[in-house]
Amino acid sequence: MGATRDVTDTIVGFARTLRAAGVGADPERVHAMLAALDHLDVLDPADVYWAGRLTLCSDPDDLPRYDRCFAAYFSGRTARPGRRPPPPVAVRRAAAEPAAAPGDAAEPADAALAAASDAEVLRHRDVSRLGPAERAEINRLIAALDAASARRRSRRFAPAPAGRLDPARTVREALRRGGEVSLLRHRAHRTRRRRVVLLVDVSGSMSPYADALLRFAHAAARSGGRTVEVFSVGTRLTRLTRELRHRDPDTAMAAVSAAIPDWSGGTRLGAELKEFLDRFGQRGMARGAVVVIASDGWERGDATLLGEQMRRLARLAHRVVWANPHKARPGYRPLTAGMAAALPHIDDFTSGHSLGALQELARLVGTPGGRHRGGAHA
Repeated sequence: MGATRDVTDTIVGFARTLRAAGVGADPERVHAMLAALDHLDVLDPADVYWAGRLTLCSDPDDLPRYDRCFAAYFSGRTARPGRRPPPPVAVRRAAAEPAAAPGDAAEPADAALAAASDAEVLRHRDVSRLGPAERAEINRLIAALDAASARRRSRRFAPAPAGRLDPARTVREALRRGGEVSLLRHRAHRTRRRRVVLLVDVSGSMSPYADALLRFAHAAARSGGRTVEVFSVGTRLTRLTRELRHRDPDTAMAAVSAAIPDWSGGTRLGAELKEFLDRFGQRGMARGAVVVIASDGWERGDATLLGEQMRRLARLAHRVVWANPHKARPGYRPLTAGMAAALPHIDDFTSGHSLGALQELARLVGTPGGRHRGGAHA
């Protein structure tokens, strides 16, 4: 019974990863995959691969996303569809196996522990120091992040089984019953996702981290839909929301690369933040939003202007999160003029330098908590 539960938990987690990547792996399809695995060998990677591919995918566009998620979730290598089975994976056992020699039984467990240890090490590696294969793996895992914002209460009401009395609906119900009030109707506030705005620094000092942070922005845009807005900042402010609407991460990044005119240039954070607030933020985009600024704070313009605009942003936003990759370095102190000017107006100060740090950033974006200004997390 415990082994069966392990298999179910594994497949449910895999389906959750697929849904985050845009594959419609709904509960009915998950049940279909589990039913198929009842008649297959769950220790055979090919059986698991094809059982999921034939039950969880509903559209031809789902197939490449399924292959990437399968590789990332089970083996960390790229799966190749076709007649040949995908690479070997470690799948939890669904039934007891024949007894084996003690030495033989230890090898799969050791391999699984080694794979888990390697994944944990990679999770905390600085993305600026990754090799091509490691970077490709991290990119796949970033694409599966759920970076949706928390829900907030709307001013509008909707019918509800409990809550405030709804006089209008109660009276209409009574009129339909001949004037007798026999059933009270209620209403409650609707909820909606809070807007998220990401400002990603693409200047030269941020070039080792800009790609990973923009991929995080793509994951946030995919998770939050039209409640997410993304801009690049450097020497110019560039709105990237439309480019990041592409469901495929690599297609989105190619569009972003073509749209940004100031890759690896200078940094004018104060001026760019002022332009954002003048053109978009003051009109409503930043009001009540979670605003994420991903930058190392190397301001080449007037730091006083940056401080003034951060104060202005803090009055508009629900929460301000600053991700500085250099924060993870031993002995780091936010002593640059830009960071010193911005820090009093930040709610959360994090790093964003690794997959683990980006997961923490996603958690902060989705946290409904309040404000604690003054660099409390510095």
